[in-house]
Amino acid sequence: MPSENIFISPFFLLYQCLTLLRLGNPHHSFPPSLRQLCPASLRMESLPEAVLIRILASLPAVDLVLVCRLVCCQWKNLVDGAALWILKCQQEGLTRAESDTENWQSFYFLSKKRKNLIKNPCGEEDLEHWGEVENGGDGWKVEELPGDFGKEFPSEEVHKYFVTSYEWCRKAQVIDLRAEGYWEELMDTTQPKIMVRDWYAGRSDAGCLYELCVKLLSENEDVLAEYKSETITIPQDNDANWTEISHTFSSYGPGVRFVRFEHGGQDTLFWKGWYGVRVTNSSVTVEP
Repeated sequence: MPSENIFISPFFLLYQCLTLLRLGNPHHSFPPSLRQLCPASLRMESLPEAVLIRILASLPAVDLVLVCRLVCCQWKNLVDGAALWILKCQQEGLTRAESDTENWQSFYFLSKKRKNLIKNPCGEEDLEHWGEVENGGDGWKVEELPGDFGKEFPSEEVHKYFVTSYEWCRKAQVIDLRAEGYWEELMDTTQPKIMVRDWYAGRSDAGCLYELCVKLLSENEDVLAEYKSETITIPQDNDANWTEISHTFSSYGPGVRFVRFEHGGQDTLFWKGWYGVRVTNSSVTVEP
């Protein structure tokens, strides 16, 4: 059968190229026999750019960055450009105003990765995952919402909270950003915003104190940026409503590898038991 009558689809060529790259073909090229079977008019490099973008957009994002980008200058430019990632965002329902997005590739990856990096934020696992625990007075305790002289939390998904005692209680978590999938180049060049949130409340029959401190740390745990709230005083006979406190880190410079989240408090009446500040639903997110 004449080779001109054999049809090799662009998708098949793309698959062959990815396979060769994964197997470590140093020349990133097709075998001569495959090129002979494929008329020049059907080769990938002859496709209109819009068609090639649609084909590439059907591939997993990791393959695009780690494999396709190495094929040739044309593919590298497409993978580094905005059009391919805008299409992938549209296909997967990740929306944002184009004027608000400088790097669509980063926006795509950050959107897919976005999650709360604090483990056990609401006490469902007691004090699991929390370190550097300071148990002043009778120490930390986990209670069910709404608790004595308390109010329900604004979200029905939250069922428990941590409560402090009559001397200062604190606890912390250190988040390893690389272990969570945020690679060094992303953190150093894009420097995505890091959003920190926490919720606190007091009992209506007791006064209490609350503090939040969050640090961005380097590889050697040097402090590169820090947010520390004032010591917040909740008076006795308060309304027991839950209050959110938040902070956004941006333009913090290169080198951030860890986030250290710490909060704590105590009561102001020094009553034995657990009459201090209540905290729950803590979160740290890397924003797209």
